[in-house]
Amino acid sequence: MTKTTLGVVLAAGEGTRMKSARPKVLHGLAGRSLLAHALNSLKGAGLDHAAVVVGPGHDSVAAEALNIIPDAGIFVQEVRRGTGHAALQARNAIGTGHAAVVVMFGDTPLLQPESIRKLADAVLAGAGVAALGFEAKNPFGYGRFLTNDKGELLAIREQKDATDEERRITLCSGGLLGLSGPHALAILDAIGCDNAQNEYYLTEAVESARKLGLKTVPVIVPEEEAFGVNDRAQLASAEAVVQGRLRRTALLGGVTMQDPSSVYLCMDTSFARDVLIEPHVVFGNHVSVEEGVVIHAFSHLEGSAKEPVTVRAGASIGPYARLRPGADIGAKARVGNFVEIKNATIETGAKINHLSYVGDARVGVNANVGAGTITCNYDGFHKSRTDIGAGAFIGSNSALVAPVKIGDGAIVGAGSVITRDVPADSLTLERSKQVSMSDWAKAFRAKPENQKIKP
Repeated sequence: MTKTTLGVVLAAGEGTRMKSARPKVLHGLAGRSLLAHALNSLKGAGLDHAAVVVGPGHDSVAAEALNIIPDAGIFVQEVRRGTGHAALQARNAIGTGHAAVVVMFGDTPLLQPESIRKLADAVLAGAGVAALGFEAKNPFGYGRFLTNDKGELLAIREQKDATDEERRITLCSGGLLGLSGPHALAILDAIGCDNAQNEYYLTEAVESARKLGLKTVPVIVPEEEAFGVNDRAQLASAEAVVQGRLRRTALLGGVTMQDPSSVYLCMDTSFARDVLIEPHVVFGNHVSVEEGVVIHAFSHLEGSAKEPVTVRAGASIGPYARLRPGADIGAKARVGNFVEIKNATIETGAKINHLSYVGDARVGVNANVGAGTITCNYDGFHKSRTDIGAGAFIGSNSALVAPVKIGDGAIVGAGSVITRDVPADSLTLERSKQVSMSDWAKAFRAKPENQKIKP
């Protein structure tokens, strides 16, 4: 018989300390919600099934969970009476014959899949309860692990219920538990609420299991992994940890960062080797950067699930460039300072070097778009496309009013407003006749009413 594993993620908390209308577990960390971090770690640990406990009316939390694990079971904790009570809301999932059940939290985003797997494996190896713990630099506020001289876990004592001697213990609880599947409901049902908070603590599962004659063991991980997010200060601390991990992974993968601490990444940012990133660059979600690309300082790149951003081999971006969803930058293309690209394909070798907006467009191979050029893609109701052919040259300060097509090799004179298609290899100008009126300015300044008042 296959020994299946279940992960139960507790995500019903209101998160009042976040001071937010948004549920705590939906706050973001490196481009993912806290809940998404937890569920992706669950998947990475190789657990077979998932259940998520949400609060009443938190349809957005349920939707986020199903977006990540479509077959996850969703359970509602109507009344909040502690973590043990929350876990039991997934009773129908827990009682379906799993060999191991791991109970984890939606606000613990730094936990690595390997640590979740250790909990499951400890249970599969015979433990009734395996509890995640860590050596705390400052144990205040954490539940303490009470162990015997054999290293067995006897109980977890919450800070408010601990004696002075117990509070001196530095081996602390990270909150997560692995439970023997066949005994999980019996263990959870035996948890009482005789404590300072009058709540059902999940950590009391250790004593419940021992009363049933089951083995209880600690699983020790680095303190960082057990870090929970309860307010925005802790969210910022978690962000710093995740950014450090992502930067290190990129650096070891062949990316050069001149000032790593100033570069911000997302969980799905993808780099090939020999990418150079200058200081103060921000990567949003859904960005892929190919080999040999240079991202100059103060650039911002952000795609979307439907419209990712791709920067192809050897391209140069920035400084101060912005790539928005749907930007596809071709090999050896150049997108320069104060240039914004949105839903546009910039083909191989094309150049948009200065102060331009290119949206809903194609810029052909080796085309050149001059400074100050704008593709006028939106009329207030509809968006239309601009097509710039291979080798075309668009003069500075031109406005291309979509829908419009510039033929291959065509030249558009500087300052033109183009409203009709431009034939290939033609020169197209759109300007009023320049008129100069001799001595007009001199006479204007000589009028008494235009004389400057002397101080």
